[in-house]
Amino acid sequence: MTFHYDINRQWSDRFLPQIKHIVGAHLLEAAPDPLDMQQATDLLMLDARDMRIAARVRRPGYASRYPHQITIRSGVPSGAETELSKIVNGKGDWLFYGHSNAAQTAVESWYLIDLNAFRAGLIRKGTGGLCWGNKCNPDGTRFTWFDVRSFPSDPPLVVARSP
Repeated sequence: MTFHYDINRQWSDRFLPQIKHIVGAHLLEAAPDPLDMQQATDLLMLDARDMRIAARVRRPGYASRYPHQITIRSGVPSGAETELSKIVNGKGDWLFYGHSNAAQTAVESWYLIDLNAFRAGLIRKGTGGLCWGNKCNPDGTRFTWFDVRSFPSDPPLVVARSP
């Protein structure tokens, strides 16, 4: 069995409309009254700079078994740079991490992770202070998992989570 980027990308892209809806709610806030009254402004972006958001959706069955875990691809058979390498090297601002429902039609639970806080946690605690591990799949891909509860509380790792 080999890693098939196109198949996995096609599967995960079905969730993008719902992910955009969820993430968008955390990027906008109501404008203060003076801006509304004087500048025709009802909503403001929380951060007016370019935001880079990674998105990962796991297949059904993992949400109940690993409710506090996020996994990030850390190796592929081709040797190409992985998400974990890119994140550790400073790429990305947030990570949307969700779990598909059983029908694979919607995201049933999710975290919105601040990747700057993730990197800070790796620097502050190192791999000895975090709860983490590695997982190899039959297709040759490797993932590193992290327990979100093991990260420092400041800065907060989790921006938002599903109810």
